[in-house]
Amino acid sequence: MASTPAEAAEDVVEIHTDGACSGNPGPGGWAAILRWRGHEKVLSGGEPETTNNRMELTAAIRALESLKRPVRVRVYTDSRYLQQGIERWLPEWKKRGWRTADRRPVANRDLWERLEQLVGQHRVEWVWIAGHADDPLNERVDRLARAAIPKADPNTPRPQP
Repeated sequence: MASTPAEAAEDVVEIHTDGACSGNPGPGGWAAILRWRGHEKVLSGGEPETTNNRMELTAAIRALESLKRPVRVRVYTDSRYLQQGIERWLPEWKKRGWRTADRRPVANRDLWERLEQLVGQHRVEWVWIAGHADDPLNERVDRLARAAIPKADPNTPRPQP
């Protein structure tokens, strides 16, 4: 029996991710909101010395790590670095021995390798959305990522989620 569009949509775990940094590098935070069949799970955390790009990657990694079995996943991100990196740049980096087009070592290789491993366990669709463009879940995950920064550095002022 074929599934209806509504049933098919329920079979996709929707993940909204974001990363933030107070200074770049500096203390950083990441967050992910996972939604599936009416359920929601919120994840967040931080690191004392990191970059915004590392936090963007970490948000996606931690969200995918939290899945208990292989599933269809749609990841929403406002990070072109994350979206284009996984969809376009990664295969080229690997062909060049983890070097960029200008022959420099790929930044955050450890995280890209982990993300690639996790993506291989699921059917993942990457969706880029404009940041700070009034998308309610993107705004929420942004607040959560910024709120996670003080967990890594207690001297950073805590924004309100």
